[in-house]
Amino acid sequence: MGKPASFAAIDLGAESGRLVLGKVSDRKLELFEVHRFPNGPIRTLDELHWDVLRLWSEMKHGLALAGKQAGMLAGVGIDTWGVDFALLGRGNALLGNPFHYRDPRTNGILDKAFALVPRAEVFDQTGIQFMQFNTIFQLLAMRLGKSVLLDAAETLLMMPDLFNYWFTGRKCCEFTDATTTQAYDPRKEGWATPLIQRLDIPTRIFGEVVPPGTVLGPLRQEIREETGVDNVPMIAPAQHDTGSAVAAVPAVGEKSWAFLSSGTWSLMGMEVPQPIINEQSLRFNFTNEGGVAGTYRFLKNIMGLWLVQECRRTWERAGRAYSYAELADLAGKAEPYLAILDPDAPSFLAPGDMPTRIAEYCRKTGQRVPESPGQFVRICLESLAMTYRQTLGRIESCTGRKAEVIHIVGGGIQNKHLCQWAADATGRTIVAGPVEATAAGNIAVQAVATGVLPDLKAARQLIRRSFEVAVYEPNEPGRWDPPYRKFEQLRG
Repeated sequence: MGKPASFAAIDLGAESGRLVLGKVSDRKLELFEVHRFPNGPIRTLDELHWDVLRLWSEMKHGLALAGKQAGMLAGVGIDTWGVDFALLGRGNALLGNPFHYRDPRTNGILDKAFALVPRAEVFDQTGIQFMQFNTIFQLLAMRLGKSVLLDAAETLLMMPDLFNYWFTGRKCCEFTDATTTQAYDPRKEGWATPLIQRLDIPTRIFGEVVPPGTVLGPLRQEIREETGVDNVPMIAPAQHDTGSAVAAVPAVGEKSWAFLSSGTWSLMGMEVPQPIINEQSLRFNFTNEGGVAGTYRFLKNIMGLWLVQECRRTWERAGRAYSYAELADLAGKAEPYLAILDPDAPSFLAPGDMPTRIAEYCRKTGQRVPESPGQFVRICLESLAMTYRQTLGRIESCTGRKAEVIHIVGGGIQNKHLCQWAADATGRTIVAGPVEATAAGNIAVQAVATGVLPDLKAARQLIRRSFEVAVYEPNEPGRWDPPYRKFEQLRG
């Protein structure tokens, strides 16, 4: 390959954003975090929004730092969470701060949507898991609320697409993120226009969809001058952060594997060549999100470590600050199987006092109520492990493939108890790593797009050589059978 190539990954998560510099050589991929900044919802009256102008400023600052550190960049790519979007009006003006997906305006929206288009028809056109905050339902909430912004809108851009437009001047929607809207038809490979029309959402706002690995163009002159970064292409990686994380799964030589991207959300699934849209996947409420190299990610969205994050924030507001490592240690010492949760229960979706909500859930379901932080966190982690067990069984049933290994990537692998309990609950070998999967996958797709790496297989081999992984073998999985039967009764 010759001289190492440097790429910048702008990775925006629900809690923080960062700019990561990746150096790709024949031997390894090296990652260097050059800038990190906080992120999260901003409340105005009863609404939750993203502070996009501050995020935009932080991105440019981080890009300037990366340019100085690297000397020369071979590409820049952005990934973010899915479903959220910006609307542009006349003159490409931003129409308000984009809403946060946990904003309450979509409460009860699914029933209203299904009164217009039956649930089965929505799934048949989109193949996407039903969640009230999916883009199509956010747009429907705007329509039913008679939003003047929707009437004035000329263009819809997903969050990373908005920033790409500001960086390059090109307006388009990247495939992996477009599929999270529940407004994209994967079988027709285009927007689900009949569905959009039946929900009375303007079709004019949906534009060009481009595949991951598309070179969008050079940075605008103003950006070059402001950041000091010149002659660098903006590249669309897998812009949905889970798409980038799955691209970085270091699966080499295994016959069959499942993935679990572990963070605020847990996303568990398998890579498949075609979307799986049938009665069984509808019944289990699975999703078919776009992947890289012509694949789809057949998966389930699970609430994830959000439960622990919100507990931690609540205790911090009360004057008790814990690190995640401290909470994991306390959970490991707490009594096992004290109570069981359905992590996806609607009461856990919104920000707020999560310990009180968990205690109330336990009371309503006739279980012991946790008292200490360790007990609360252990309940959350064990319940996630049992959710993984149920989800894996349903994935295998839908795909007809048994996973010999579960690859866990993302920040959640730092919680060793969760990784071990996932192995115990599922009875499968867990391979955990890399923790920086999203940034690694972002950079890997850029490297393939520019010819630095030949293909996704080579990228995964490079990632496997570059990062250590931890292996967790099942330990007495039979001990999980009695609490799992209780979990199935609660969750259904």
